[in-house]
Amino acid sequence: MKKNKLIEHMAVRAGISKAAAQKALEAFLEKTSESLQNGNKVSLPGFGTWSVYERSARMGRNPKTNEPLAIPAKNVLKFKASTQLTKNLN
Repeated sequence: MKKNKLIEHMAVRAGISKAAAQKALEAFLEKTSESLQNGNKVSLPGFGTWSVYERSARMGRNPKTNEPLAIPAKNVLKFKASTQLTKNLN
């Protein structure tokens, strides 16, 4: 589903204008991003939890030349679906 379809569905379902639905979605995304950047978890009961963890630096290999390659540490986003969402998918 693309962003426009989501905004349209939110507007119809909530009985609000598309502009209001777009503002609500953008506010949600902004706050979620801000919270994750600060190292906090974001949890939506019945849907899932987003969290950030640090992947440590490691050595890899260039597949073409087989030379060792240093891969730096970085933060990675992780999503864990709730059991309710998983149950609904199956």
